[in-house]
Amino acid sequence: QVQVVESGGGLVQPGGSLRLSCIVSGSIYSINAMGWYRQAPGKERELVAIITSTGTTNYADSVKGRFAISRDNAKNTVYLQMNSLKPEDTARYFCNAEIKRWSNTVNRYWGQGTQVTVSS
Repeated sequence: QVQVVESGGGLVQPGGSLRLSCIVSGSIYSINAMGWYRQAPGKERELVAIITSTGTTNYADSVKGRFAISRDNAKNTVYLQMNSLKPEDTARYFCNAEIKRWSNTVNRYWGQGTQVTVSS
């Protein structure tokens, strides 16, 4: 079994910061790309940021310069530092990890998400 668990969401004022964390655990051989997605009410889930196993990153245009993704491979953890938050960043944030199991299968796993609300 594989578990993907996010934390760090909450209510923050515009201009504030939050740091999301996502820990992956279970029967894992290796983790390839890890990413953060978000989904606002009535909207489709969208990519926020992604990081490969070697540290290459990619961001949605809407968060470039404000958000930073990083990972700690020793801890199977990915982070999302969110600065200068705007009301339009309000959404449920989901972690996704592409995981290779000891059985040699590769699948993408999702967490349950963590709510981020930006409001005064």
